[in-house]
Amino acid sequence: MVITVFGLGFVGLTTSLGFAKYGHTVYGVEVNEERLNTIKSGKLPFLEPGLGEALKCYLNTSFHPIAADQLNTAIPASDCVYYCVGTPYGKDGQADLTYLFGAIDQTLQARDASPKYQVLVVKSTVPPSTTSQKVIPYLQAQGITVGKDMGVANNPEFLREGHCWDDFINADRIVLGVSDDRSAALLRQVYASVKEPVLCVSLNTGEFIKYLSNTLLATLISYSNEMSLVADAIGGIDVAEAFRILHMDKRWGGATMASYVYPGCGYGGYCLPKDTNALYAVSRTAGFDAQILHNVIATNDNMPEFMADKIIRAAGPDKSQTIGILGLSFKPGSDDVRDTPSAKVIRALLDKGYSHICGYDPVANAEFQRVYDLPIGYTDTYDELLRNAQVLVITTAWPEFADVREQAAGKPIVDCRYML
Repeated sequence: MVITVFGLGFVGLTTSLGFAKYGHTVYGVEVNEERLNTIKSGKLPFLEPGLGEALKCYLNTSFHPIAADQLNTAIPASDCVYYCVGTPYGKDGQADLTYLFGAIDQTLQARDASPKYQVLVVKSTVPPSTTSQKVIPYLQAQGITVGKDMGVANNPEFLREGHCWDDFINADRIVLGVSDDRSAALLRQVYASVKEPVLCVSLNTGEFIKYLSNTLLATLISYSNEMSLVADAIGGIDVAEAFRILHMDKRWGGATMASYVYPGCGYGGYCLPKDTNALYAVSRTAGFDAQILHNVIATNDNMPEFMADKIIRAAGPDKSQTIGILGLSFKPGSDDVRDTPSAKVIRALLDKGYSHICGYDPVANAEFQRVYDLPIGYTDTYDELLRNAQVLVITTAWPEFADVREQAAGKPIVDCRYML
């Protein structure tokens, strides 16, 4: 089959190379010229284990990265068009579909005068009812009969940054939200070579499953953070030890949910903040004020302020001290700094007058400095930060920080990730 994929970020590039591995011919469309050129040169534009080897294997054989001006070749040949573009949330929490509709417009403009039946597949994460109530009416307004002229579907992703390639190739399930039987049959051909269960559901169900997954993770993180606040208020509680013992409960059945049912300084990255806000917003629009989601968001938003107060208690009133921030990415194993809690903690400290702040991350220094315009310093090595800072703060649980107590020579340490 021939597939066009819009967007070559974490999800889009992984999806493109995964389909190439399945034996399909894939055109990957990227509007960012710098990113496109990096991929064309055989290099990754971000850190993602395993994906670099796949890129070298399939580049210019079954995977072809292209610019938008080459769509007139790619779209008419395609059986499916996948959309892996950004759907950020705005001030009201609703998903912004600007990039999605822009890519759909480009698709329609590039089709032949007598086009073959194609399925437009939304892989970007969008709130439940988006495909049925926004995408399909958008197409109908342009004279397209869905199910006759073309199909519409969604195919949510369940990829973890730092594990994208493995999660795609060794998926535990594949979910297809479909509008009609013809689209379902065509998409089953896309996944014909995989051994994992391929589950066809309604359009709304497909979108909801993604949010069901992500909002559960967000809820577990915020629950754990709230419990750490309760423990701090009571006093005399070893939070890290309490949670480690919690994880020994046989009712967890050896699951890996311990990665989420554990306190820290808030969830970050792209998916959890965006999806939790979006589902809360769409629920309110539908007439139900989901208080658990509301409080999950509020707890997460309040964690950086709480952690800043905890750091200030450890640092004392001397605001001339250098506070060393250990970790800038939102989680270890990734250089992604989008919505990272460390940036929020740093802003809170700056607002309280602590202006001598220095940061270090094993891989994310440059990306953090590029994304955030914060008046802080950076060090190139862990040892340098240990020497220069009077107070040390762990905001990302990188394994190399595990020896900080031995290396810090009695300096105050605030472990925002409870990893020590």
